Amino acid sequence: MKLYADRPARFAPQVLADVLAVLWIALWIRAAFALHDTVAAAGASGTTLADAGDAVDRHMGDAAEAARQVPLAGDGLASPLTAVGEAGASLGEAGRSLQESIATSAVLLALLTACLPIVVALGTWLPARLRWIRQAGTARSAGALHGRAGDRVLALRALASVRPSRLAAVHEDPVEAWRTDDAEAVRALAALELRRLGLRPWRA
Repeated sequence: MKLYADRPARFAPQVLADVLAVLWIALWIRAAFALHDTVAAAGASGTTLADAGDAVDRHMGDAAEAARQVPLAGDGLASPLTAVGEAGASLGEAGRSLQESIATSAVLLALLTACLPIVVALGTWLPARLRWIRQAGTARSAGALHGRAGDRVLALRALASVRPSRLAAVHEDPVEAWRTDDAEAVRALAALELRRLGLRPWRA
């Protein structure tokens, strides 16, 4: 599998595009982690709220239990303390719920931040790179054929991919030249296809 062109004019843009794509992806992944950490830090308020609620629930529960030990008035004294403890428990649950919501939001926002730009980059850069790799592999395989068979395969690809103006510069009727196996025209057409891909002639 060939990843890059032989000719500098095609090789340099390919390397530059790959480097930029990798940097772009790395940048957005880093931004996603930073956003996650920032949003997740807000969950500390939920932790504080939960701890405070649990502390109130625990202390009021102890106080209510102590109040019940008071003769005659124990239950009456314990009731408001128990109510405050229940309110503290509710506060603790609210704090934990807030913490979970913030943690979930941090993950979702980070994924959206990273995935959307990465999908756009992969959707524009990767198909072109894979298409070139596939075409270059086909061209190299054709170049390994014996005799003029490889040139004919490359020439046929040139007829389908090279601009008509460049084909006309090779032969006034390049299709007919290929059909009749005009050796000179076929070699010139094959060279056009290799030049389009940024490859040099190669033989096994």
